[in-house]
Amino acid sequence: MDTRHFRTLFISDVHLGSKAAKADFLLDFLKYHEADTMFLVGDIVDGWRLKRSWYWPQDCNDVIQKLLRKARKGTRIVYIPGNHDEFLRDFPGMHFGGIEVAERMMHEAADGKKYLVLHGDEFDVVVRNARLLAYLGDWAYDMAIVINIGLAAVRRKLGMPYWSFSAWAKLQVKHAVNFIGEFQKIVAEEARKHGADGVICGHIHHAVMEDMEGIRYINTGDWVESCTAIAEHEDGTFELIEWRTIGGVVEQQAPLALEHHPKRELAQQAA
Repeated sequence: MDTRHFRTLFISDVHLGSKAAKADFLLDFLKYHEADTMFLVGDIVDGWRLKRSWYWPQDCNDVIQKLLRKARKGTRIVYIPGNHDEFLRDFPGMHFGGIEVAERMMHEAADGKKYLVLHGDEFDVVVRNARLLAYLGDWAYDMAIVINIGLAAVRRKLGMPYWSFSAWAKLQVKHAVNFIGEFQKIVAEEARKHGADGVICGHIHHAVMEDMEGIRYINTGDWVESCTAIAEHEDGTFELIEWRTIGGVVEQQAPLALEHHPKRELAQQAA
C-alpha cells in the first residue's frame, strides 16, 4: 500500500492507557499517512483510566514514539488537550519533543476557509457541570457487562426471570443521538462567534462531516471503536477516513472516504 500525503491530519480520542484503545490500528494508519501538519484533538492519553489503574503496553509507547519521530522529521504537530488528558492544559504554548500544546487553534485551510479546532468537552454539560457524574459514566460502561453476569446469576437463584442490565443500559444511552445533535449545534455556534467557517472537534466519538446553517461541522471520531481521522487535501477539501487495516491488509471493512458521513446511533456516549 502506498503512503498518502495530506496537507493536514486531525486525530482525536485515542485513549492510550485504556484497554479499549486500538493503538495497533493507529500505528498502521500513521505508517501509511503523512501530513505537513497534524492536530491531536484531545483525549490522546486517557489520564482518567491511568489514575484508576496503570495500563501502558508497548503499543502505547510505539504510538508516542511514532508521533515524536514525525515531529523530528518536520511534521508540525499540535496537541489540543481534552478532558481525559486535561493535565496538559496547564502547559499552553509549551513544546514537548517538538509537539506544541494549545488550548484551541484557528486553522486556515488551503482554500482560505477558517476552522476552529478544539476538543469540545467544554460544551458537554455533564463534563462541565458534574465531573463526578462524568467519571461514573466512563466507569459504568466498563462495569455493565460484569454487573450483568452477577445480576443474572442472583435472579436465577431467586427464581426470577432473566433481565439484562447491560441491554437496559444501552437503551438508556440511545438518548445520545439527541445529545449529539445538541452538541453539534452548540459547537457550530461557537465557531460562528469566532468568525470561523467551520469547526473541527472530537470528544463525542462520532465521526461526521456536515453543514449546519452555514457552518461546516467536522468531528474526527475516535480510535476506540470507529478508528477514524480527518484529512485535508492540498486544495482545502476534507476527507473522512475509517481505518480497518493492519499492515495494509483490509480487515473486516474497507476504509471509508466520505465527504458526508451518515449519522449512526451510538452504543456508548463518550465521557
